[in-house]
Amino acid sequence: MEEPTAGTGPSGGSRTGRNLPAAIAVGVGLGALVIVSLFTVKEIFLAVVLGAVGVGVVELVQAFATRDIKVPMIPVLAGMAAMICGAYWGGPGWLVGSFAIFTFVVLIWRMFAAGTDGYVRDSTASVFTLVYPALLAAFVALLLQPDDGHYRVLIFVAVTVASDIGGYAAGVLFGRHKMSIISPKKTWEGFAGSVLACVGVGAWLVVWLMGGQIWQGALIGALVAVLATLGDLIESMIKRDLGIKDLGSILPGHGGLMDRLDSLVATLIPVYVLLSWFF
Repeated sequence: MEEPTAGTGPSGGSRTGRNLPAAIAVGVGLGALVIVSLFTVKEIFLAVVLGAVGVGVVELVQAFATRDIKVPMIPVLAGMAAMICGAYWGGPGWLVGSFAIFTFVVLIWRMFAAGTDGYVRDSTASVFTLVYPALLAAFVALLLQPDDGHYRVLIFVAVTVASDIGGYAAGVLFGRHKMSIISPKKTWEGFAGSVLACVGVGAWLVVWLMGGQIWQGALIGALVAVLATLGDLIESMIKRDLGIKDLGSILPGHGGLMDRLDSLVATLIPVYVLLSWFF
């Protein structure tokens, strides 16, 4: 999420140019969908993940197409589904195997789809899409696998969302010093807010839900704050290179699904590793 800098914004709007009431409503709705599906039947939550990441993949493929970069939609979506489902029902080996298989599938698919011109460019973008977001998102299935997987996923989502909320609030109230020319609305004050929010939420949830130590949750939170910010910057680089503002428009006040998934996919694997190590 872009951080607003302190100053005067448009009347009735946010300093980021976003529709803040719509953004809040969509955020609450998405949070409710995640919690309800997560704490009813795990497979329902898995279906939500498949749908969300699938839309993100479509957005990324369409964004590449604006620069005449051809990414084959069908095999990439099939690979995403195979990796997520394989990870949940088969474990890490199925995840890695599915990725390897569909890497060759997209290379072969492109070979017969559009001739030799641009093959390396298109194939590179295709494998990139298999990794980001598909392979990274598949780790949520591994996080979900254990008996307490719903708690692990909730910690992952809540701490990452805390990064956006903490960064936004601190940016509104205190943002003065620009953090990066890649995303000029990000400030060091906003980043400090992200760190404080992530550490606090991480420490609280790890102790409450997992019976862990405060330092374990704080470590997860600090790592998430850094990686969520880097995830935002990575997507900003992609959008700047492609010359687009958002990767989609499906979510009022937010943009596309990929504009919400950027920090989540960046933090998922480290959170999975730390929670597996601690518990």
